[in-house]
Amino acid sequence: MAANVEEKVKKIAALMSARNSSLALAESCTGGLLSSYITKLSGVSNFYQGAVVSYAGQVKQNILGVPHSLLRVHGEVSEPVAKAMAIGAREALNSQWALSITGIAGPNGGTKDKPVGTVCFGLAGPAFVSTKTKYFTGDREQIQLQSCDYALEALIKTLNNE
Repeated sequence: MAANVEEKVKKIAALMSARNSSLALAESCTGGLLSSYITKLSGVSNFYQGAVVSYAGQVKQNILGVPHSLLRVHGEVSEPVAKAMAIGAREALNSQWALSITGIAGPNGGTKDKPVGTVCFGLAGPAFVSTKTKYFTGDREQIQLQSCDYALEALIKTLNNE
């Protein structure tokens, strides 16, 4: 784990501990990479509930409760789906906070409207939900790494401003 990622996870651990809060994840295009980063740090069981790696739309629906209509109308890579994934992970894993990531890491799967590197994020907390779409460049691994880094940064920023 890169030193900067480890430092970010340590910051999140401290912020979660200070709030006596918990965190859950819903990952798609990152395939559990963010969860792997978090669980490399000893002691995260004090706040980390776990993750749902919901690569298939059916898993997003059946496990995270993402409505089929959202998937049909907006597609799996969309802010409405990222929002529903975060809310679903928060509920399914009984957590105060949840992060979601859904995107197109490539090299295939991109379209004119949603090119490779399009990644949507959701963050659900107590009485708080936000979404963001980012566009990353590079190969599959680089897009996944950038997605995880952005998600950690977004969580830190939100917890610091709460």
